[in-house]
Amino acid sequence: MPRRPFALAAAVMALPLLAGCLEDPVQTTAPGNPDEAVARQACIRDVRATTGNPDVSVVSSYFSEAGTEVNLRVGPSGTWRCIGYRDGTTAGIQSTTDEGAL
Repeated sequence: MPRRPFALAAAVMALPLLAGCLEDPVQTTAPGNPDEAVARQACIRDVRATTGNPDVSVVSSYFSEAGTEVNLRVGPSGTWRCIGYRDGTTAGIQSTTDEGAL
């Protein structure tokens, strides 16, 4: 019988560690400033044009003065990356689902 309390205690202690394994598939954070908002919208526009798919949404973005990295979801499972700039231009549009192939 002494093994059951130990197994139960080990399982209870492991729960907080396993909670960190959960992944939020879509992050819908708002842009932090107007320049980031412009970059995000530019990436949405240009990824829609590149993929021909109107179902594009921002998963996350990382603002930088040099350019904002925007990660996007295309359709139900495609993921793309784009660099957006404050002037509304973009660069480096690539699929991250299949390692950059179009």
